[in-house]
Amino acid sequence: MCLCHQQVGHMLIQLRNYTLLPLALSQTKFTNRMHTRAASIKAEMAPSEHNPKSESDICVYVRKKRSRKPQVITENIVKVEPQDPKLGSLPDIEEFAYNKPSIDLPQRKSKPILNDNDKTEVKPPSNWVKVLEGIREMRSLENAPVDSMGCEKAGNSLPPNERRFAVLISSLLSSQTKDHVTHGAIQRLHDNNLLKPEAIDNADESTIKELIYPVGFYTRKASNMKKIAKISLLDYHGDIPNTLEALLSLPGIGPKMAHLVMNVAWNNVQGICVDTHVHRICNRLGWVPQTKTPEETRKALQIWLPKEEWVPVNPLLVGFGQTICTPLRPSCGLCSVSGLCPSAFREATPKKIPRVKTKLSES
Repeated sequence: MCLCHQQVGHMLIQLRNYTLLPLALSQTKFTNRMHTRAASIKAEMAPSEHNPKSESDICVYVRKKRSRKPQVITENIVKVEPQDPKLGSLPDIEEFAYNKPSIDLPQRKSKPILNDNDKTEVKPPSNWVKVLEGIREMRSLENAPVDSMGCEKAGNSLPPNERRFAVLISSLLSSQTKDHVTHGAIQRLHDNNLLKPEAIDNADESTIKELIYPVGFYTRKASNMKKIAKISLLDYHGDIPNTLEALLSLPGIGPKMAHLVMNVAWNNVQGICVDTHVHRICNRLGWVPQTKTPEETRKALQIWLPKEEWVPVNPLLVGFGQTICTPLRPSCGLCSVSGLCPSAFREATPKKIPRVKTKLSES
């Protein structure tokens, strides 16, 4: 048994040596290669008489450490200018100027601008016919100042050209002035024969100011009267302009006055005459979308109101605003269309609360 054990051990030792022998041989070859490489490098670095080399000619290879930060590689990119300016280039800022488009760019959809001649389909307010008929019934008595002293009443007894001039002067004086004050000023001018362009042009401005006082802004209006008389004599042979644009070019004449003169003097309806009364009442009734100026109200009202109502709506609503739907504390209790008005009783006269007098108790 001992002999067998010794033979088995000897066989195991031989097997181990046989297995490790190739690994040992490979390590030996690798070590010899490294020594040979090192010897060749030393020989190259050592100066010799046959192949002398300077220190600057010696090349040493050193492995560099990799940098953790990424390196940015810059390249020289050559920009090629396109021949067609419409392709591949951005437009300059000046090319976006008004009326100077040099590049066809997609345009955004813009909202259309409404002019006076534009007819846009707008749904009229509900029950506006009933409201208008109710106001006509309340105005049937014609007891408002506008019924007897309005601008259209000026110069009824004068010739056509003088009457047109009188209507123009009356419209000029009516701005920011009540009807009875304007009517009194027109009567004084008529009594002094100063409702003609020749007479106003020859009169002193101080005299005109005295006659039209207390009209609002009478000093400025007297100066404008002199200017209008001069324009009438030089450009229209003593008459007044017959176009809306020419009337608006006169000093002191605005859209409300120009439309009134066109309607009354020339019987040419081009728009609604909207003053403060018409502007206020249309907003209270909800006929316009909460406009801020009479001119905005005129444009909004003309979109849906039939043209046959453009002339009568002014004296109708002005008289209604002078008697019932007044600027301050309107009489909604007397109004027959208050049930159809969205602003009814919101600005009406509040009820007076009686004051109760309390006596101090005697101590």
